[in-house]
Amino acid sequence: MTVGMVWAQARDGVIGRDGGLPWHLPEDLALFRQLTTGGTVVMGRRTWESLPERFRPLPGRTNVVLTSDRGWSADGARTAASVEQVLADHGSFWVIGGGEVYAAFLPHADRLVVTDVDTVVAGVGTNDTSHSVALAAQAEKLGADGVLLVTPYYSKPTQAGVAAHFETVAAASGLPVMLYDIPGRTGITISEDTFRRIAENERFVAVKDAVGDLFRGVRIMADTGLAYYSGDDVLNLGWLTHGGSGIVSVVGHVAGDQYAAMVDAVDRGDLTSALATYRDLVPVVQAVMTTAQGAMTAKAAMRLLGVIDSAAVRLPLVQADDALVAHLREVLAGAGLLPDRAG
Repeated sequence: MTVGMVWAQARDGVIGRDGGLPWHLPEDLALFRQLTTGGTVVMGRRTWESLPERFRPLPGRTNVVLTSDRGWSADGARTAASVEQVLADHGSFWVIGGGEVYAAFLPHADRLVVTDVDTVVAGVGTNDTSHSVALAAQAEKLGADGVLLVTPYYSKPTQAGVAAHFETVAAASGLPVMLYDIPGRTGITISEDTFRRIAENERFVAVKDAVGDLFRGVRIMADTGLAYYSGDDVLNLGWLTHGGSGIVSVVGHVAGDQYAAMVDAVDRGDLTSALATYRDLVPVVQAVMTTAQGAMTAKAAMRLLGVIDSAAVRLPLVQADDALVAHLREVLAGAGLLPDRAG
């Protein structure tokens, strides 16, 4: 008999919220599928009810719900009234939640698989400095590890105003700051002189770049010591080979494992493998980043993968239509990213 327990947790030990998960991490879900598919999963009734309806029961597994209500039943679920009954009826299984169920089985467990959810960078950028100041202070209070601060949009401040905005927001908390330079959305580019100015403040540590000028980025990295992250999936490999520290990716929501492998390959000097991964993902990048607005396509793709339950977006964006979803499905399947059955 093997009794395994699997969960993801934040650094403060939080494993859930309101009966469900407070995060949806593709890598964690992939690990969960790998561990539990073909076996038995044991959960409490609240965990069962928190699953999206189309994933009840979790496919490819025997689903056992621990409940004291002997009259309760659900299609696809076996019930058990006690820990002892589960132990007697099932030779090996995985306990998947919630908190009270974990506590009940912990004395019997001989395997724990725990994913630590770490490094929360909160987006606090707006075109209203006072609002961004409030958001930065709130992010620190809630335990974020850093803040992402985009150039003020629409108002087109001078470079002196941009720098003053950044410095004022940075002073509102003790958190490290990643700047987001995306002139296509904000209408203004952070100048090299502004980067040199703010780099004198140790609070500024990194840049998410969507300018797309590799040579410029190399100069800024050399002059300032700021860590550069690709903010444009088209240039992910380019930034990594020009001294970038990593990527902040839209396509990574559906290809996180592949991009992690690409980063690892660059780190160990295996550019052949890195380029192969990059080329494999070109159709996915094209589908997610060029067919419609990225939030629309990314959410539609994540819904196809079973990561989220809804692909709804807020106006003025509209949800991906059937034709776009069909195209995304075809591309994801062609890249080997879409399992036969999500869950």
